Amino acid sequence: MAEPERILDLTRAVYDLANDKIRAIKKVTGTTRILSLNALIEATRAGEAGKGFAVVANEVKNVSQNIDSITQSLEGDLSATIQDLMTLGETLIQQMRGSRLADLALNMIEIIDRNLYERSCDVRWWATDSAVVDCLANGSEGAASYASRRLGVILDSYTVYLDLWIADADGRVVATGRPDRYPRAIGTDVSREGWFRDSMETRDGTEFAMADVAAIPALDNSLVATYATAIREGGETNGRPIGVLGIFFDWQPQAGTVVKGVRLRDEERTHTRCLLVDQNLRVLAASDDRGVLSEAIRLDTRNGIMGAYADTGTIVGYALTPGYETYRGMGWYGVIIQENAEAAALH
Repeated sequence: MAEPERILDLTRAVYDLANDKIRAIKKVTGTTRILSLNALIEATRAGEAGKGFAVVANEVKNVSQNIDSITQSLEGDLSATIQDLMTLGETLIQQMRGSRLADLALNMIEIIDRNLYERSCDVRWWATDSAVVDCLANGSEGAASYASRRLGVILDSYTVYLDLWIADADGRVVATGRPDRYPRAIGTDVSREGWFRDSMETRDGTEFAMADVAAIPALDNSLVATYATAIREGGETNGRPIGVLGIFFDWQPQAGTVVKGVRLRDEERTHTRCLLVDQNLRVLAASDDRGVLSEAIRLDTRNGIMGAYADTGTIVGYALTPGYETYRGMGWYGVIIQENAEAAALH
């Protein structure tokens, strides 16, 4: 159990202990009142001889009433004070937990940002490779075959990619890194894809294009994050665009490692959901593998680009992509939704 929750449990224990003792005191004072009443009755029966004993019995009765009055006052004051303390404790715990979840959400989206920044660097670098440039400049089958082998060598070293495609200026894929694994890729028309059009419109070799996570039919409907840039004449930064290099980041296992690797305590994992969502709050990756590309979550971002809030038995922490270096991000969020332990126990 975490220390803040431990403090709250101790507060509850003190409250329960105090109530037990108050009930015990009330029981004793109740017994004392009965005894004093019996003593007064016996003193009355005794007449003149019992007058002195009656005075003592009355004093016992008064003491019992005073103790009862003090006990009732203590019970009221203690109940209000401990209730305030518990409410304050619950609020502080919620704030602490929310702040922690927001920090974890930020860390999660930052890991993805840095990872995708590297993808943007890869595509801009590989687009200047002589084999890639010659494939389009030469236009021969031999050049395409050599470029394909070169892309295959790259894929052997960079295992986070499913495939690399070279498309000519008309948007026809002429070479890939894994023609045997994905034979349908060769000849695919990508001219209408946003990443192709955006790449052809880049001003120079420092710019790149990217697309939302999507399933690509020619890659056996695998989920990929696509990064692309123009292949330029002579491989020069300011050369004329002669085609596009598209690289396909193997999204599911890579993103899954991030959302499932969040540093939660063991007791939290069963009732905590870690998510990456796009700018439309569509789930891109989930620690429970549910809702990927099919679920859109509700997210209250009124606290700004990073924050936390309570929502019907859950605490939600979130952070907007901060971007990294030249990668601006795509408006994605890291989100962590954690059920209260009591609510989780009911499931």
